[in-house]
Amino acid sequence: MDYIGHPYYVSGNAIRHALGQQLPYEIHRHLHASHGIFVPGQFGVFPDWHSRSGVRPHLGSNLPPVERYEDLFLLRRPSQPWLLDSRPRDALNTHDVRRQSDHPALAHEMIQGRPADADRQRETTKWYIHAYLHADREDLLPLDDQRLDGLQFGGKRNYGYGCTRLKETQLIDLDALDYTQLEESECHELELVTPFVLQSTYPGTNAVDVPWWWTADRDELRTRSEKLLENDSDYRCETIDHGQTVGYAGDRPVETAKAGITRVGTHSKFGFGEIRVLPTPDSLAPRIKKPNKN
Repeated sequence: MDYIGHPYYVSGNAIRHALGQQLPYEIHRHLHASHGIFVPGQFGVFPDWHSRSGVRPHLGSNLPPVERYEDLFLLRRPSQPWLLDSRPRDALNTHDVRRQSDHPALAHEMIQGRPADADRQRETTKWYIHAYLHADREDLLPLDDQRLDGLQFGGKRNYGYGCTRLKETQLIDLDALDYTQLEESECHELELVTPFVLQSTYPGTNAVDVPWWWTADRDELRTRSEKLLENDSDYRCETIDHGQTVGYAGDRPVETAKAGITRVGTHSKFGFGEIRVLPTPDSLAPRIKKPNKN
């Protein structure tokens, strides 16, 4: 059903709240949720850095095998670089907006016309939400599929909006992944997949600075104000906006990569602070300077 909510993603906080209505408290309190990225169910091609190759039908509607660290991020970019160049990329990266009781809602599917001589006069693209969970107890995952089916997100849920169906699940062992590309590179960069929280009005949190292992000053980065909803209260978060890339000043890229998957920062449990570590081409290495930890 159409979704009335954040236009960039379904927040990890929203996913945790939805799960809280399906799970006992003793299970729910140990779960951490990522932001849910919107993905069009379309034909696509695996990028060069992926462990698989070739064109796949409806790549966005399935969960391809994950063998390398890089494979985890195939469907985690809102720009969807895996879409075929022959597809209407600009249109497929943008939700149709339909007004529902004077509220703009993101459509759950996109219907496009085709040329008169085409086999079909119209083509329908369904939207999916790509998200993942991890737990601080080893015996909790995977969850029963019935617990994940029928979750609702966004506003006007009493009227049926934001309802989802479970399409597919996959269990991944982070320690079993191949991190060769990171290990063989001497320099690395960090891509912010979701916003990193600097300060928040949420109870029990402290303001933090840009991590020392980023080669970037705060005034060089784009910031954005976000909201966190909890018990009918709004809490404002000042974040470093997602989609930016900074240099990496640490010396443990694999450990940083694993931490970035499960997210870093005070609001990591709610989906903020997801980071991808990227090998840096030699031609860019000179511009990355490691700051003094002091």
